[in-house]
Amino acid sequence: MFAYFRGSLASALPEEAVIDVSGVGYRLLISASTYRKLPLPGEEVLLYSHLSVREDAMQLYGFFSEAERQLFRLLLLTTGVGPRLALAILSGMPVQEVHEAIMTNAPEKLYGITGVGKKTAARIILELRDRILKMPVASTGIGTSAGGSGVSSTQVRDDAVGALLTLGFTKPVAQKAVMGILGEYPHFSTEEVIKSALVAIHNS
Repeated sequence: MFAYFRGSLASALPEEAVIDVSGVGYRLLISASTYRKLPLPGEEVLLYSHLSVREDAMQLYGFFSEAERQLFRLLLLTTGVGPRLALAILSGMPVQEVHEAIMTNAPEKLYGITGVGKKTAARIILELRDRILKMPVASTGIGTSAGGSGVSSTQVRDDAVGALLTLGFTKPVAQKAVMGILGEYPHFSTEEVIKSALVAIHNS
């Protein structure tokens, strides 16, 4: 509904900013990263926005960059992650580092963020890794190598096993399930391998 707000910065706190747009003040919740980049009150500012609508409230969220808003929206796709927690993640780590934690299957890098425990970190990596892989390289700063059309089967195998280990499965169980799926479906993406492996483990 609202792509961005451009106007005079009326006030700013570490968790919110008010932008005066033609005499109307818009309050947007922001991350610590965006707060550090804001100009002085009275100066012009542009914040990309996201409108969260619930049954009992509507809330605007503001982001200094499109990359930050894009990651915020991705995080909202994760089971159990709402706007407040997504904003806390953006406050706890730079966008690029969050992407790298997801891409390298490093949930421990997310543990120090308020509200992010082991299960939440595991879900973020499990549910978002393939989504990020499919995003344009210019948007994420991460992608396949030049001339490559995708992720190697070895990387898919290692990442899928790593994700299952993060979810609490033993290495032998994870390796057996992943190798079984890849043996039958060698062109599966990491997400498809993980989902199929979870079904296989559950049915074994």
